[in-house]
Amino acid sequence: MAKNKLNKLVHKKSKKSWVIKALLILAVLLALMVAVYFLPPVHDRLAWRVYNLRMQIFYFFNPPGEESFTPAQQAEMDAIVHQTQTALALESTATPEPSQTPTNYVSPTPTATMTPTPTATPLPESKTLNGVVWEAQGFNNCGPANLAMALSYWGWQGDQYTTGDWLRPNDRDRNVMPYEMVDYVRQETSFNVVLRHGGDLEMLKKFIAAGFPVLIEKGFEDEVPQGGWMGHYGVVTAYDDATEIFLIQDSYVKADYAYSYARVEKFWQAFNYVFLVIYPPERESQVLSILGPYADETYSLQQAAQKALEETTTMTGKQQFFAWYNYGTSLVNLTDYFGAAQAYDNAYAFLDDEYDGYNPMWRITWYQTGPYYAYYWTGRYEDLIRLADLTISYSSVEPAIEETWVWRARAKVALGDLEGAIEDYRAALKWHPGWAIAESELSGLGVTP
Repeated sequence: MAKNKLNKLVHKKSKKSWVIKALLILAVLLALMVAVYFLPPVHDRLAWRVYNLRMQIFYFFNPPGEESFTPAQQAEMDAIVHQTQTALALESTATPEPSQTPTNYVSPTPTATMTPTPTATPLPESKTLNGVVWEAQGFNNCGPANLAMALSYWGWQGDQYTTGDWLRPNDRDRNVMPYEMVDYVRQETSFNVVLRHGGDLEMLKKFIAAGFPVLIEKGFEDEVPQGGWMGHYGVVTAYDDATEIFLIQDSYVKADYAYSYARVEKFWQAFNYVFLVIYPPERESQVLSILGPYADETYSLQQAAQKALEETTTMTGKQQFFAWYNYGTSLVNLTDYFGAAQAYDNAYAFLDDEYDGYNPMWRITWYQTGPYYAYYWTGRYEDLIRLADLTISYSSVEPAIEETWVWRARAKVALGDLEGAIEDYRAALKWHPGWAIAESELSGLGVTP
């Protein structure tokens, strides 16, 4: 009897010991798996797959774009414009003629007389630039990877993680803006850079022919048909008039990715034909010569506005939405906020009509925040918050879009919601640690970042 009890006790202890050992082994294995997962080579290959799985689950239960953005404060703005026009009319002795151009619109024709441009040397029928070190981008690292590739052409020593540490302190950050790339080049390298909107295919070819790769931002959709429209950078390094093909160093697809002239133009339009050219300081005069009148930034913005306005009548479908959006972006850059707000209203109204309330462009404010500027500076804080709310809600499980958080915070401050604004500023800093803009806004409220 006693022996049986002893055997049972030994068996029980043995079983308990085995369970403890099994749990310890499992814990060690899990710890090893986590450690291996966060090794850079492994993490780069698996992180995006894990994220995509989480995103697909989220979007399955929360389909993006189901709710479109409909501005609600247009009537208020129209009333302000009407009151202003009435007041001006009462002060004027002449009868004003109605105009189709928005208030404060800057004519796209330069006021200064331009110096005649010498007859240009014909471009070669094709040109290929070698020397760009291609990189396959890490998770969400499109901007840093493309900036690193563009810099590598000039002998810069570094890679996408060198640029990424500065541009994206939090590697979950969704996007890097062109102006952030400009800041990096000017502050962290010995090179200079020019950023312009309203480019065209001829401009790309001129720079390539002269030995300058061009960094562009464009729409990205064909390569990710299940993902929906998104933005993407690319470094253009070659062209061939015979085949009408550009070669783009694409960090997502491959090196020397062939893009037809027509396809570049179509997808580049989504970002107002923006381009950056990096160059050694001693070659600045050559860059300015290639830019011609576009060396004057205001002139380039005026031309971009005129181009976008013309495309609102010649484009259809998504391209017409982009035309109105680009027009708004150009007017924001020219500080015509009322005109810009009207352009963005037209863009979203077109989208609502064209797609019966569905918004296929729900990601656009990840990359281009012009509507926030326009609505903020015209006092349309409720519209700004509504658009920001939708942008954040459609950002799946990780709303790592710090610009949207900051603009929503600013609108909340204007409406007296200081507590909500502070929360939003801190959310911006969560996704972009040390971001001077958010820290400055908090300091302005007397809050320690």
